[in-house]
Amino acid sequence: MSSSIRIAIIGGGLAGASLIHALIKFPHLDVHIFESAAAFKEGGMAFGIARNAQAALELIGLSAAQCLKRAGAVPMRGVRFMMAYGETAGTVADEVDDVVQGKRLTSIVHRADFLQELLADIPRERMHTSKKLQKVDGNGPITLHFTDDTTHECDILVGADGIHSVVRKLVLGDNDPAASPQNSGAWFLMTLQPFDKAQASLGKELVNVEDAREYGWAGQNAFLMHNILSDGQLVQFAIAADDKEATAEPDQWQRTVGADEIKELYHDWPPHLNKAVNELLCAQPEHKALYLWDHRNASTYASGPMCITGDAAHSTTPWQGSGGGMSIEDSLIISSLLGHAKTPSEAVTALQVYDQVRRPRTQRIVKSSRDTGTMLTGRKEIDPETMRTFMSRWDFIIDIDMEKHRDEAIKLMETKLRG
Repeated sequence: MSSSIRIAIIGGGLAGASLIHALIKFPHLDVHIFESAAAFKEGGMAFGIARNAQAALELIGLSAAQCLKRAGAVPMRGVRFMMAYGETAGTVADEVDDVVQGKRLTSIVHRADFLQELLADIPRERMHTSKKLQKVDGNGPITLHFTDDTTHECDILVGADGIHSVVRKLVLGDNDPAASPQNSGAWFLMTLQPFDKAQASLGKELVNVEDAREYGWAGQNAFLMHNILSDGQLVQFAIAADDKEATAEPDQWQRTVGADEIKELYHDWPPHLNKAVNELLCAQPEHKALYLWDHRNASTYASGPMCITGDAAHSTTPWQGSGGGMSIEDSLIISSLLGHAKTPSEAVTALQVYDQVRRPRTQRIVKSSRDTGTMLTGRKEIDPETMRTFMSRWDFIIDIDMEKHRDEAIKLMETKLRG
C-alpha cells in the first residue's frame, strides 16, 4: 500500500472518536478528526455497551477494549424489566442473567469518560477543534470549508456529526424527507446521583454494586430506569414519558418538566419508586428534559467519497439502549473496509459496501426501538405473555456474530473490486 488515503471525520463524539481510534493503526490512512466545539467532550447520559459492541471493540483492537475498563465501566450481572402498574406492580416481567446465559450482557459507562479514553492516544496534530463545517467542494478529492475560513483537503469524508448532521444533508440532499430528524413524541430526563444517596432512596436490593443490574420499570404513560456506573460511584436514574403535544412543535428539542408534573406521573407507582422519584428529582422545582428524536430511514449512508455513521446515519430513541453500540459496530466495519483499500477509488468502494452491510441492520434497530418505546411508556398495552418474553426483543441486536459480520463485509468488498 504505497499511496496514502486522506480521511476526514466530521464530529468528535462517540462515533467519530471510536472511528479514528480504529483507523489510526493503518499507516496508509492519513486520518484527521474535526469537532465544531472548542473541545472534544461528550454530554448526556451514561449508556450501555452490550456484548455485540464489546465484541466490536475487541475486534477493533485491544486498546479499544481497554478503553471501556479505563473509563470505569461497570459490568451488569443482569437486566430486569419490571411492572410498575396493575395487579403485577413490583414484579419482574422478564430478565436476563449473565450466569444463566453463560454470556456477558452489558456494561454501563459514562459517555464523557469513555470518549476521553478513546481519544487519549490519538496524536494531537490529528485532532482539530472549533472547526464547524460550512460547505464542501469537489467529488474526489474533496475540499472542506470551515466557518473560521480554513480549509482541509481529503479523499474520503465521514460524517459522524450527530443527529443534526451537515454531512447527512450532503449525502441525501437538503430536500430529502429523511435528511432531518423527527420528534418521537416522548421526553427523557436523567440525573446522576452518588451511589449512597441512590441506594438510600431505592433500597439495597435494587442498588447493589456486588450484584449490579440494570432495571427498567414499565408504567402507564411513563418509564423509569436505573443502573450503576463509574466503578460503582454513581447511579444513573432516569425517567421518560409520552408527550402528545411534542409533535405539534417539531423543532422543539427540550421541554421544562416541573416537580408537580413528575409527582403526578409517578404518584400511583410502587411506594419505593414513588419515594425515589420524590427524593432524587422533586426537591428541584423543575428540570430540563430532552425530547427523544430519531431519523426516518435514509435511502443510503454513502454517496461517492462521502458517508455517514453513528447518529448521523441512524439516530435512534434509547428504548433498547443501542445507539452507542451501533456507532461502535459502524466503526469496526468502516475501519476494516478502509484498511483494505489501497487507493482513493477503492476507498469509495469501501463506503458502498459499508452502506450495503450496515444500513439494513441499523434501520431495523431504529424501528425496533420505536416499537419498544410504545410498550415501555404504556402507549401500547402490554399483555402478560408479551412481557414474559420481552427481553427476546434484544436477541437480534446482541447475538450478532461481529467477526462474521466484519468478514462478510470484507469479502463483499473484495468481490466488488474484482468485478
